[in-house]
Amino acid sequence: MSAPDELFASERPRLVGLAYRLLGSLSDAEDVVQEAWVRWNRTDIDGLDNPRAWLTTVVSRLGIDRLRTRRRQQTTYVGPWLPEPFVAVGDDPAAAAEMSDSLTTAFLVLLERLSPNERLVLLLTDVFQQSFATVATVIGKTEDATRQMAVRARRKVRAEQDLRPSAASPSRSAQLVIANEFVEAIMLGDEARVRSLLSDDAVLVSDGGATRHAARRPVIGPERVARFLLNITRRFLTLHGHTVGVEQRWINGAPGVIISIDGSPYWVASLDVCDGRVDRFFATLNPDKLASVDRFVDLV
Repeated sequence: MSAPDELFASERPRLVGLAYRLLGSLSDAEDVVQEAWVRWNRTDIDGLDNPRAWLTTVVSRLGIDRLRTRRRQQTTYVGPWLPEPFVAVGDDPAAAAEMSDSLTTAFLVLLERLSPNERLVLLLTDVFQQSFATVATVIGKTEDATRQMAVRARRKVRAEQDLRPSAASPSRSAQLVIANEFVEAIMLGDEARVRSLLSDDAVLVSDGGATRHAARRPVIGPERVARFLLNITRRFLTLHGHTVGVEQRWINGAPGVIISIDGSPYWVASLDVCDGRVDRFFATLNPDKLASVDRFVDLV
């Protein structure tokens, strides 16, 4: 492998991680990085002052173009939109759990409140620790304008977070315990137990796209969330002539569950656990967003 190839290969997980956070899609992120690879091979690498910065700029700009296209298409999307779930693949469950908080479904949903440039600036400065001078070059703005954009982006994210009651963030192991109890209660059809494990402000968001039946609006409140989950689970478990599998996995660094039908993922959900109860339940059913489940994707 040549030196340029080795450099690109070493940078690929970071570039995929940036593109995924920007786009909320693993398939789109890999497409963007592949396009960057094509451009990399057409470029005089020896003439670059900072090849890593060049790669960051190319992936960022390609990602912004694709994000703007996706946002326009999203105006006709059926029901709530959720990012494509990232299911960690490997033999180390601890490593799968200890993913960055910037990869959680809750954080990626928050980023949807930002403009494409705000989203990129926040990611580059706060997640990837790039200087304002570097980010200004990427987006073609002055350093002062970039700094102000970061301030606005942080304020918007903080405002959304402040809408939720303050809650202690439990350890990964504590989250897993609650998630296990919650899934078990659902599978047993224990409505009282399911309700007791949901926060008073619990919200369920399901993304089925145009082809899968899902709640077209967020389901709010422990009673409604519990009923919805028990009804949908009952429907899965009573399917005739099909094999239904239930597997607990780490989804975007949070405890989650995969329901498969005849070996193919049908429902992938992640749980946001706060103060010992489930506060958010994100369920993805759109088959277009489940293609990467159990496919190894290397990102940071």
